[in-house]
Amino acid sequence: MTPSQQPPAEPPVFREPWEASAFALAVALHARGLYTWPEWAQALAQAISRAQAAGDPDTGEGYYRHWLDALETLLAEKGVASADELHRLEHAWAHAAARTPHGQPVELQPGDLAP
Repeated sequence: MTPSQQPPAEPPVFREPWEASAFALAVALHARGLYTWPEWAQALAQAISRAQAAGDPDTGEGYYRHWLDALETLLAEKGVASADELHRLEHAWAHAAARTPHGQPVELQPGDLAP
């Protein structure tokens, strides 16, 4: 096939690696039985509705942020982690990422999880 005969390139499914991770996490938590697909669909729809009510322009760019919101909501509802625990982990990972040289794995250290 010559270059002129190739179909146009499809846009990437995920804009950023974290989006793929959020997708994979939602699938993995469902596979482990944390929630049903109807529960997931309801949580995601509610996350999107909350974002739209807060002024989200609904361009699709924030779609996986809604996935994270839905995941956090379900984790709290199911008693897996509280909003405070998730917030603490978010900051721990941000701190670890900030000190990690580009291209190196991000690793948490004991001090990252200090209250």
